[in-house]
Amino acid sequence: MDVTAVRTFVTVVDAGQFQEAATDLSVTPQAVSKRIAALERELGVQLFTRDARGARLTIDGQAFLPHARRLLQAAERAVDSVRPGRRALRVDVIGRQLSLAGLLRGFHRAHPETELDVVTLFDSDTAIAAVRDGAIDATFRAVTMPGRQLPRGVEATSVFDEPLHLFTGPGHEFANAPAITPAQLAGRRIWMPGNMPRTEWAAYYDELADAFGIIIDSVGPDFGIEPLLDTIANSTTLGTFVSEQTPLVWPAGHDLRRIPIKDPTPLYPHSLIWRTDNPHPSLAALRRHLTSAYPGRPDSGIWVPGWSHPVQPGPTGVYDRRPASVVG
Repeated sequence: MDVTAVRTFVTVVDAGQFQEAATDLSVTPQAVSKRIAALERELGVQLFTRDARGARLTIDGQAFLPHARRLLQAAERAVDSVRPGRRALRVDVIGRQLSLAGLLRGFHRAHPETELDVVTLFDSDTAIAAVRDGAIDATFRAVTMPGRQLPRGVEATSVFDEPLHLFTGPGHEFANAPAITPAQLAGRRIWMPGNMPRTEWAAYYDELADAFGIIIDSVGPDFGIEPLLDTIANSTTLGTFVSEQTPLVWPAGHDLRRIPIKDPTPLYPHSLIWRTDNPHPSLAALRRHLTSAYPGRPDSGIWVPGWSHPVQPGPTGVYDRRPASVVG
């Protein structure tokens, strides 16, 4: 259905005359008549009767009017959903069950008037391209993968460094440990079937494994978190890594354990990426909220991959790569 014709119909109703409606729409009376005639042909009914007093709705016109108004409201909402400055702030969080979604929930609690459209894109390339093209307003990523570049006009800032935990079943050798060191995991098998090649998280865990002699096993199909937890719960040798603030729920009988890793603590670096010329008014508020809450990276007792240390990008947006870093 022609939205312009429907809008013309509603304008005629509100104005009471074709001439007045034409003035309101900045078109000629003939154009109004043609639009109404086309709409009547499409509907197969007469919408108005015209006399000396103006245009009056027929019975069919009266029946159509409330639906026409709702149609125009829906059309306006559809346009607003993609119009910068009018649509909701569109942010990618990789997964709705991960800690980054919690960061967005915290922002929304602080700014309840801000409309959010939360999307989940899989890989960094897709997310950064979506930021560059304006399809999304921002994404949370570990952005400084070795040898990668940010597009011109796209920037990133650190917003969250998340400690890792070892996740095991009750029969694992470290199940009752209050904490462990990365060195104690040397030669141990860490099962992470979701570690897909060329993803930023695979790059992170590969470098962590190289630094401490850990065996990252990504063999086997990724059936999701529940089957992974079932397998870990029943194994005496398998463990996996989870981020400290990732919420997990499991059956009570699994008796799973989350064990902090210390001396040093591996931190997974999350950054916010956005396009510098993005005009969305809520983007600046999101950036201020996240950067003001970010305490900064600790000066000692941590491990981070070398590529998590971005320098100010040059004309091509290149970030440097440094060796894996243990601080303190």
